[in-house]
Amino acid sequence: MPTLTIGSRTARLPIVQGGMAVRISLSPLAGAVAKAGGVGIIAGSGLTPDELAAEVRAAREIAPDGVVGVNIMVAVRIFKDLVHAATDAGVDVLVAGAGFSRDMFSWCREAGVECVPIVGSARVARLSEKFGASAVVVEGCDAGGHLGTDRHVDDLLPEILEAVDIPVIAAGGIANGADIKRMLDAGAAGVQMGSRFVATQECSASDAFKRMHVEATDQDIVLTKSPVGLPGRAIVNPLTERLAVGDYPRIERCKSCLKECGKEYCIMDALERSQRGDVTAGLVFAGTSAAKIHDIPTVQVLMDRLVAEWRAASGEES
Repeated sequence: MPTLTIGSRTARLPIVQGGMAVRISLSPLAGAVAKAGGVGIIAGSGLTPDELAAEVRAAREIAPDGVVGVNIMVAVRIFKDLVHAATDAGVDVLVAGAGFSRDMFSWCREAGVECVPIVGSARVARLSEKFGASAVVVEGCDAGGHLGTDRHVDDLLPEILEAVDIPVIAAGGIANGADIKRMLDAGAAGVQMGSRFVATQECSASDAFKRMHVEATDQDIVLTKSPVGLPGRAIVNPLTERLAVGDYPRIERCKSCLKECGKEYCIMDALERSQRGDVTAGLVFAGTSAAKIHDIPTVQVLMDRLVAEWRAASGEES
């Protein structure tokens, strides 16, 4: 596989592990991915600044020479505090989505951190490059979690590549080495994979959360409403069925975690519940690639498998 260079950082493999909140992507997962040659990402949304800084330091201990990043939603109220906590702790890369912040580019530049916005259009990609992005993640509608577009990454990728000169990382529905090869052949510098890394031993999700991914079929993965103001992709369960008919769980206590919130229900509570194992009342975010997941290997075994699958796909087409 080719390497992936994001500004001054280079990963041995062109694989970025998606940053999945809340408390799904923490230091054990990010550190293992970085150690295995990819870009390990800690999800900062839902953590306090002190917690995020501690996770960055812990991941760095696991992978002293690896590329470690954080993913923080621009929509969270303490976005600035989380960014500064991560940069002060020595993170390599900031990935940011669910909104756009001009300030984050200068914060990253001052700290020597590579800034990588998640984009869903050529316009936002061009704007990101103008402000100093080191790369962009183009995320299609097959991704898990909050979605900024209703288009597939295969459709978006050519437009983004035409719009910018910085590396473009493809995301959404990527599950195996053949998918990676397809994206790289289309011009992507690398791929971001979230759901596939949920079902790994190092992931901090509950066993029930991981089993939902392993057992999901195509029919089980649905769009659902989120008070963030963006649609979300999740695995069907009693909560998504309630949300589909407007039967929203009562908010027990508002944590004021978002800059703007529809307040239909508490997204933080729903995500925290599923992370702890309550996959009935909790929200289990997942991309369409979850339907291709059938086991829960270690990160190293998974990374080796992805490389082998990529090589096999390359051999078949050569």
